[in-house]
Amino acid sequence: MDFLVRLAEGFIGMFNAGGKTFVGLLTGILPTLICLITVINAIIKFVGEERINNFAQKTTKYAILRYTLFPILAVFFLTNPMCYSFGKFLPERQKPAFYDSAVSFVHPITGLFAHANASELFVYLGIANGITALGLSLGPLAIRYFLVGILVILMRGLVTEWITVSMMRKKESQA
Repeated sequence: MDFLVRLAEGFIGMFNAGGKTFVGLLTGILPTLICLITVINAIIKFVGEERINNFAQKTTKYAILRYTLFPILAVFFLTNPMCYSFGKFLPERQKPAFYDSAVSFVHPITGLFAHANASELFVYLGIANGITALGLSLGPLAIRYFLVGILVILMRGLVTEWITVSMMRKKESQA
């Protein structure tokens, strides 16, 4: 009998935990994202979509800028997860690679700009605690983390774009 009671309590407890998580999202990140989306769309309307598109085209003309500067700007200004919306300014064949670059940069940026991905700051702080326990400065760690992140997002962007273009060509040749 005791087993059935614990099973029933555990079963309903799972849904209670899910409800708490849902309410946390509704009162936490969801309003923030809605406000952020509204502000970004307003800025695009005020500045002009054509100007934004021209800026995006200039910063994505060359692959090195497309997979370094563009994701850095997206993550810095829009933070995680809104930064992925910058992909709307890219042609379809470059969107997967941009996403790969941006998603790969949300951690390396936290050492210098914690606002960009505050929810994952614990990853950086875990490493930082070890460094400070050794009596070392966090500045060099944050800068190295940032620079290595730029190198990684460039490599991931180039490889993902190559794979995407190859798959698109293969699909077109089969059609």
